[in-house]
Amino acid sequence: MSLAIRKYFKRLTTGLFLLLVFFNVQICRAETIRLISDEETELFLADILRPIYGAIHVPFNRNKVFIVQDNSLNAFVADRNDMFVHTGTLMQADNYNQLEGVLAHEAGHIQGGHILRQKLKMQDMQSVSLASVIAAGVIGAASGRPDVGMAIVLGGQTSALHSIIAYQKQEERSADEAAVSILKKIGKSPEGLRDFMKKIQRQNMLSGIEETPYFRTHPMSAERLGFLNNAAQGNPFVVNQKLQARFEMIKAKLVGFLVEPRRVWQIYPKNDVSRAGRYAHAVVLFRQSEIENALRNINSLIQEEPQNPFFRELKGQIYFESGNAAQAVAEYKIANKILPNAATIQISLAQAMLENSPSPQEVKEIINLLNKALIQNRDSAAWLLLAQAYGMDEDMAYANYASAEFSLRMGELDTAEKQIKAAREALKPQGEMRNGKNTANDVRGMHGARNTAQLKQKLDDLEKRIKQLKKI
Repeated sequence: MSLAIRKYFKRLTTGLFLLLVFFNVQICRAETIRLISDEETELFLADILRPIYGAIHVPFNRNKVFIVQDNSLNAFVADRNDMFVHTGTLMQADNYNQLEGVLAHEAGHIQGGHILRQKLKMQDMQSVSLASVIAAGVIGAASGRPDVGMAIVLGGQTSALHSIIAYQKQEERSADEAAVSILKKIGKSPEGLRDFMKKIQRQNMLSGIEETPYFRTHPMSAERLGFLNNAAQGNPFVVNQKLQARFEMIKAKLVGFLVEPRRVWQIYPKNDVSRAGRYAHAVVLFRQSEIENALRNINSLIQEEPQNPFFRELKGQIYFESGNAAQAVAEYKIANKILPNAATIQISLAQAMLENSPSPQEVKEIINLLNKALIQNRDSAAWLLLAQAYGMDEDMAYANYASAEFSLRMGELDTAEKQIKAAREALKPQGEMRNGKNTANDVRGMHGARNTAQLKQKLDDLEKRIKQLKKI
């Protein structure tokens, strides 16, 4: 599990996501959702989503797929066709076909342009004040029912609410139909979506959610199940064992990290010696500070599959968080060699190297690693580590620039502006003499003095982004 899941870095948003899902209302800086990053899970989701996006003729970008740390059954799309998948969906799905079904349904929303249409529909409700909408979100969050919260705040405006709900139902029917079409187009069965809907229906019954037509923002589950039952007839799910094995390992890791330890041991008992069982055991033992036993489990997996980079990544994390940075570096380097373009592994390796008293040459290697990671994902927490590395390399212009990029992502816009100013100050001629040469305007590290103009342009661009965000 990557740096991001351990530190739970917050992601800057421009909307209250509870309402963004339901009405896509843009609000000034409000709540954030908790995202996690895990290379193994993200690669698996990419493999599932790539053909689905191909079927709807939308370019796939894995940086627009996000894992939400939330154990409820949910997935949703938002602006820019960003896809959000709850950890609960990943952990509670019985097989990868159920996940395919859920993601195909969400892709159906993208294909249908439903996010944009929801925005337009909301223009009919402009009489509702922004403060009331936020209050509705708070009520919905407390109850777990954002639609109930919205119904309360609208009060007597029942006709407008009926219109919105009817529109949501129409969208969900459309997304179900699109999902079935997409799955058939890529040679997949609609069984998974049907079975996952049954799972949601059971949860609704257990939690006492009343499926009345008025308050449901989705069509009634029985109605949807009837359609999906018909669609699944004659098209059974045929298991791809390799894909299912990957899915089982991802589930085991997520359960190990995110579920209360007592429950982990119930799901994966101590006598479970399967690969998935030992993976979950390694994680939960690590969480319980039983380091030797955790290493024993992960080592048994490495012995069976020495070229699995994620086993090495977990072993590196175990060493790093138990205070052994040198061993962590060794494991992360093996993982990085096996999977050289994995941003989360590069970030973890760089962090471990920073904690291991790096030499000047190693600092330059760290800077290189982090810049490579940022090519893969510009929104990464790598900016914070990069600022530290540039500081160790005595490159204060780039150190302050990287700090400003990180502050922006934390929503600390005023701090980011101060860091931009500090970066500009560091670029001013100092007239120093270093090794007999004047180093005025010298931007050191991997960039070199010739890139001073490039850094100035980066700072200009960053200032523009901050100004745009402050207007929201």
